Amino acid sequence: MSDPVNDGVPCLWMRGGTSKGAYFLRDDLPVDTAARDDLLLRIMGSPDPNQIDGIGGSDPLTSKVAILSPSSRSDADVDYLFLQVFVDRPLVSDAQGCGNILAGVGPAAIERGLVAATGDETPVRIHMLNTQEVATARIATPGGRVRYDGAASIDGVPGHHAAVPLLFENISGSMCGALLPTGNAVDVIDGVACTLIDNGMPCVILLASDMGLTGGEDRAALDGDTALKDRLEAIRLKAGPLMALGDVTDKSVPKMTLVSPPQNGGTVATRSFIPHRCHATIGVFAAVSVATACTLPDSPAALVAELPVGDAFAIEHPTGAAEVLIERAPSGAVARAGILRTARKMFDGRVFPRG
Repeated sequence: MSDPVNDGVPCLWMRGGTSKGAYFLRDDLPVDTAARDDLLLRIMGSPDPNQIDGIGGSDPLTSKVAILSPSSRSDADVDYLFLQVFVDRPLVSDAQGCGNILAGVGPAAIERGLVAATGDETPVRIHMLNTQEVATARIATPGGRVRYDGAASIDGVPGHHAAVPLLFENISGSMCGALLPTGNAVDVIDGVACTLIDNGMPCVILLASDMGLTGGEDRAALDGDTALKDRLEAIRLKAGPLMALGDVTDKSVPKMTLVSPPQNGGTVATRSFIPHRCHATIGVFAAVSVATACTLPDSPAALVAELPVGDAFAIEHPTGAAEVLIERAPSGAVARAGILRTARKMFDGRVFPRG
């Protein structure tokens, strides 16, 4: 490949859901994983709390990468690898997927010619390499071009944009091998009742009240509570092996999620940690895992949830709510899950890493 420092690397900078990230074609990056990760760290400006010498936004939500390539399986149109570039550590992790950045994969795949537009709406089947599952996104493509403006809105993003519905199937146990890797709806770790669950995102779900909180605390207050974060990390490190994730010291999963009674008419209120900073909203797959936990009798989430009459679960977060659609089988088990996101292209060009 050409010299990225002097020639740059083709890059789409996009908002996907409530995150922002750099979207690359696999062929534009080094084949060697270590060389690729080194390049991405230099592109984002990590490690540096301000990421001042890169395009990262000094927040985990704005230090993300999507790598796209032609699909390696017949039931999908494009392969998508998600990478979390840590802000203040020289670490790039593929230990999880990202449903927010996923929202931009369909538009990016069409923009880059990996998928052809097929009328006013183009379904894009996305093979999520992090979990080996397939999601389907429906992208507005009037006149054969991706349309980003529209009437849809999501909490955490100002304005209105074209809707990007996402449908997930067979995501149960995506990283842990089972929806409930311990076989229990409730496990007790360090004296705290937790649900260890993976319905698209490994999460440890526990009551905010068990942490001495109301659940309505703002992000800044939680990020400044070092005693709380130390306690959550101690639980997370013990949960990792129980969830078949091994030593999670240097992993971005499982996510720690505090739940409390809904405050604005939703299903349940959340404060999600990713994993060491409080999320401004909540990740797509984390929201799906939380919604699923609400259906498990006697789980911490079920104890405080107000279950909806229909299939729409409003998972409240610090800046609004994420609407998760849960379809249940006759047995009551969650069969399929979906969510509405939006995405927007913000920049298309070449990015130049520091030397």
